[in-house]
Amino acid sequence: MKTLESLNIIRKNKLFYILDNNGKIKKFKPWLGDIFSILYDPIMRKSIFPKKFKGNIVKHFEILKQQYGEIKGKQVLEIATGSGSTAYLLNNDNSYTGVDISKGLLLEAVRKFRKNNFRDAEFFIADAHELPFNDDLFDLVICDLSLNFLGNIESFILEIKRVMKKDSVFYCSVPIPERADPNVKIHGNLYPQNDLKILFEKFGFSFMPKPFINGALLYFSAIPDIINKETIIADH
Repeated sequence: MKTLESLNIIRKNKLFYILDNNGKIKKFKPWLGDIFSILYDPIMRKSIFPKKFKGNIVKHFEILKQQYGEIKGKQVLEIATGSGSTAYLLNNDNSYTGVDISKGLLLEAVRKFRKNNFRDAEFFIADAHELPFNDDLFDLVICDLSLNFLGNIESFILEIKRVMKKDSVFYCSVPIPERADPNVKIHGNLYPQNDLKILFEKFGFSFMPKPFINGALLYFSAIPDIINKETIIADH
């Protein structure tokens, strides 16, 4: 079983939803309204990358493809799936689980993963700080361009550590202030590279920045150290 037994979860219109104690679907407020989800890809391509990140979206996908392309037959979790671009970067023999708070974006992702012949792909409306999954489940966790939108990064790091296997890896791309244009506002909380290193190491990860340069973006991986995860969670 992938999901926690303590939760009530239903599947509706291709997506999984978590129910609250009153049996109602938990609702979240996405930064982009569901009605605008179809515009997400053009916004990223025409506005966010060239104007906000001062980067190249084609290069971005090439970098991610380089990191994900050799991964096969694994349990993969993506935090903030968005419109599902990972479907074009990940081998379709992986078991994919996508999490987002936007119904509209996840429905776009469903379409892309089906188009790319993923036989095992599931999509959950859920909070990244309260993942509805069992411990020690995933071989790979991805968070692409979304870490800066997560309100409590320490809670998030603990949560992904809980669901990751000990020999797993976390891949992330995120804008950082020291690479950003000071005259351009990037939404969310931007953490310097050294702050991210300190945070991940605090919770038992080895932090490894990648040598790629693409505008404001930092690419890094983090691997859980082989230590007692229950001790880390109890101490914080």
